[in-house]
Amino acid sequence: MKDIYTLLQPLDFAIVAAYLVILIAIGYWVSKKRNKEDNLFLAGRSLGWTSIGFTMWGTNVGPSMLIASASIGYTTGVVAGNFGWYAFPFIFLLAVVFAPRYLSAKVSTLPEFMGKRFGESTRSILAWYSIVTILISWLALTLYSGGILVSQILNFPLWLSILTLVLVSAFFAIAGGLKAIAYTNVFQMILLIVVSLIITVVGVMKVGGPVALFEKTPAHYWNLLLPMDDKNYPWLAIALGYPVMGVWFWCTDQSMVQSVLGAKNLKQGQLGANFTGWLKIFDVALFIIPGIVCFILFPNLKNPDEAYMTMVTQLFPSGMTGLVMAVLIAALVSTIDSALNSLSTVFTMDIYIKNYKPGATQNEINRIGRIVMMIGAAIAVALALGINSIKGLNLFDVFQAVLGFIAPPMSVVFLFGVLWKKTTTRAANFILSVGTIISIGTGILYLWVFPSNVYTFWPHFLLLSFYIFVVLAISAFVISYFDKNYTPVTQHQLAFAEAPKPSRRVMFSWAVLIIVMISLYVLFNGHG
Repeated sequence: MKDIYTLLQPLDFAIVAAYLVILIAIGYWVSKKRNKEDNLFLAGRSLGWTSIGFTMWGTNVGPSMLIASASIGYTTGVVAGNFGWYAFPFIFLLAVVFAPRYLSAKVSTLPEFMGKRFGESTRSILAWYSIVTILISWLALTLYSGGILVSQILNFPLWLSILTLVLVSAFFAIAGGLKAIAYTNVFQMILLIVVSLIITVVGVMKVGGPVALFEKTPAHYWNLLLPMDDKNYPWLAIALGYPVMGVWFWCTDQSMVQSVLGAKNLKQGQLGANFTGWLKIFDVALFIIPGIVCFILFPNLKNPDEAYMTMVTQLFPSGMTGLVMAVLIAALVSTIDSALNSLSTVFTMDIYIKNYKPGATQNEINRIGRIVMMIGAAIAVALALGINSIKGLNLFDVFQAVLGFIAPPMSVVFLFGVLWKKTTTRAANFILSVGTIISIGTGILYLWVFPSNVYTFWPHFLLLSFYIFVVLAISAFVISYFDKNYTPVTQHQLAFAEAPKPSRRVMFSWAVLIIVMISLYVLFNGHG
């Protein structure tokens, strides 16, 4: 980390400071001008396919992905591209199976949808589940990866870097910075994408061109599917394990699905999901190739997690490096602020008001919201420091392993809830409660108690995620089958058998994308 810190110039730090001060100033101005504005949760259900596609992809793309993807590209090549390219079947599943049900049920949130399907008890459990996933997947993982970035830039110890990020995020929120970042976030994401594209192009040219890039790397770096004896990502682990994560992330996570819920109509939602699939093709070029280029240009990095910032500091002049750092930090703060806000909203609206104080005043709601933010931030810091104690996995693998242990319960409940009419409330609640304890408990054993780098009896974490999914799916079937108290729960609202068929344009768009993706898998396989 010291190497990157020593490469930075005073101009870089000045630009970072100036950028953050400007954002705070804009935020203060926006909060004064627009403090009474009522932003509609679903944009008045007016989103077209381009807005939906860019929003879904933008939510998926961020500083955490840049740092983690470059790291795995440095160590293993394009195999991590599966986590972008293998998403297309599950985005297709969202478009043709889940979106018609979500939109016909006219819901604003996915807990609300599950409440219509299984009843209010399921909705309440799902609200708690959402809080756990926000704390782990959006807050703790972002704080951890952000802490690594700040450590590289400022040469702080990781714990101090994480605390700094939390304090800066809180300061932004107090100064109205959350609204400012919401207004500037599109610009920041475009800048991040342009920067990554420039890094890729400049780096490939420095290597000697695409042919030289291919020739100077090990042949297996260009395979999406690796043999079963590969210790990092054997093909079967990806083939079976990623779908569990894919269904959860692309079909049931509120943050990802929200823009589809806000579509003008079903056709626009389905085309928007398709557009997201096309945008995901760029993941390899923008996020993984820079890591492979770094492997050629700087083969002796002690820590692969430094690959992205090494490329930035080595290929960009002073000043430009500072701008990149500023955008990375601001985008991280945006993610943390948004996650804290979501956490506070879910707890306050779906748990506190609904179950404990339905007649709460606005002042009480605001007070509870602030308390929840502070408690959530403290828990997230503890979780982020806990993630730092995981041994034997690089940053990208840590991300995928943690998400892999969150995903199974949600994937099972939503698949069964939408695809099998006889799934009962008791089965859904069992999977969301006991199943979550089993899934996350297994993850704690795998990552901390009996770490996989010490205890070799563990299967690959993606296979483990698949095995948990299978156990929970069998449990859901058995409980539903033997549930004598089963009564259909408002199934007519979900139009199980009457989901409208996709239009010809939608099906054509998806057919072309599927052909392109299969072609890419053929192209990036069989090398060496």
